[in-house]
Amino acid sequence: MTTRRIALIAHDRKKQDLLEWADHNSELLAEHMLYATGTTGRMLSDELGLRVTCFQSGPLGGDQQIGALIAAGKLDLLVFFTDPMQPQPHDPDVKALIRIAVVWNIPIACNRASADFLITSPLLHDYHDDVALASI
Repeated sequence: MTTRRIALIAHDRKKQDLLEWADHNSELLAEHMLYATGTTGRMLSDELGLRVTCFQSGPLGGDQQIGALIAAGKLDLLVFFTDPMQPQPHDPDVKALIRIAVVWNIPIACNRASADFLITSPLLHDYHDDVALASI
């Protein structure tokens, strides 16, 4: 089995959704290396017992730290439960993170349905992308 490097992020009003999703998938997630922005990571670690490397809170630079992992080729999957109904004070950082994930061909899940598809895909264990930047 391939160990994947997965980032987990959620806007404030989506943190409970991410927690419930992660709880439902905790055994599978525990097999991988998990990264998260500050509040989300502490929540996943404290409430579910998952081993999570925590960065700063999103508005304090955590989104950019996750983006740096992507740019360094050290992230395989981004689960980012966004809240499209609320303005985000750090919206430029959020857009930059999503942009860098798209540029580097990183799969992105922005809600429970897309996260379920990604985490249950057989490609989670078998896929290896050697052409991530072929289009640049």
